[in-house]
Amino acid sequence: MNSQDKEQTLVSQYRAVDFEKPIEEINAKIEELRLVENGSELDLAEEIKKLQLRSEQLTKDIFNKLNAWQISKLARHPLRPYTLDYLKLICPDFIELHGDRHYADDAAIVTGLGRIDDIKVVIIGHQKGRTTKANLARNFGMPRPEGYRKAQRVMLLAERFNLPIVTFIDTPGAYPGIDAEERGQSEAIASNLCIMSGLKVPIISIVTGEGGSGGALAIGLSNKVFMLEYSIYSVISPEGCASILWKKQEAAQEAANAMNITAKQLLDLQVIDGVIDEPLGGAHRNLDEMASNLKAKIVQELKVLSEMSAVDLVSHRKNKFASIGQFTSNN
Repeated sequence: MNSQDKEQTLVSQYRAVDFEKPIEEINAKIEELRLVENGSELDLAEEIKKLQLRSEQLTKDIFNKLNAWQISKLARHPLRPYTLDYLKLICPDFIELHGDRHYADDAAIVTGLGRIDDIKVVIIGHQKGRTTKANLARNFGMPRPEGYRKAQRVMLLAERFNLPIVTFIDTPGAYPGIDAEERGQSEAIASNLCIMSGLKVPIISIVTGEGGSGGALAIGLSNKVFMLEYSIYSVISPEGCASILWKKQEAAQEAANAMNITAKQLLDLQVIDGVIDEPLGGAHRNLDEMASNLKAKIVQELKVLSEMSAVDLVSHRKNKFASIGQFTSNN
């Protein structure tokens, strides 16, 4: 069985998250009616249409009322598109570059060259796996130092050839293992932040799933930062926050709802520059539409940033992050 077949098997075995189950029950009935219709002379088109409309309305009702914890589940959805899924559609000539030239390659981060709508770009993105084997190979999307140093190498390559950088963020966080610490995990992240702050080319970042702490920010110090509608961006996971403040992971839902981690909340706080709409029911339900929305936003923003000088790009980036947050004084 090849990797595509394994992924298809995973899709067929997928079980909906709790709030999706009423929708999936209706969709299952639709499939049953289609099977009956195909195997007989019965005309069930009208009944199928009624169920489709009912499914669509129920999806709208559910997704209009999602709380932060439910959005966290969507951000980690097992069928949610990853970086390489998007690149197949928005950058079909993507050429991957491997290795940090110091220690090794890291499959948790993909880097390379390509064109998005005829705009030459350098692309960097976190990458998770679909199967257990793929997730182990990609360390569940948690980069080690060599991943961030690979990203750094490609960033400097982009500056050398005056190419804009597009990054896709989707990680629980940087890998906290002993081997990563021994090879300088914190230094690799800090070095990336330092270098990104001074790069003389446009940088756009999109949080497509999880934006976990420094592991996300290490490729996210950009001129423009966007989030997909059902992604999250935070300094710690809801489970981690619950363990620290409530001393129990069962309080993760309460933590998520208190942390301001959703795209709309972070837009209100001016941490990000915009929210990219997802298809009804989430990005995993219509990859083509999601990729189209993503591509349109990237092209639009690259055209705007391309009009700025190198000095203005650096100044814009530094001022953007320096202005985040509100500071008060007791004096």
